[in-house]
Amino acid sequence: MTSKLKKTKASGRFGAKYGKKVRSKLDAVESKQRIKQICPLCKKTGAKRVSKGIWYCAKCDKKFAAGVYHLG
Repeated sequence: MTSKLKKTKASGRFGAKYGKKVRSKLDAVESKQRIKQICPLCKKTGAKRVSKGIWYCAKCDKKFAAGVYHLG
């Protein structure tokens, strides 16, 4: 019987179905895209991803298009 002691991140929702390597890559991308990032317009940390390629900066109140997963 398996134990549930190991902590999983966002990719834990997939279980062992896709393998450790794929899930760790997904974790890296998703954790990077969900944090607030530096806005290219006002240069402050406040841009969040709204949808694919659409970003919104709470500091300068602008919506813009940029990278799909993270700004950089």
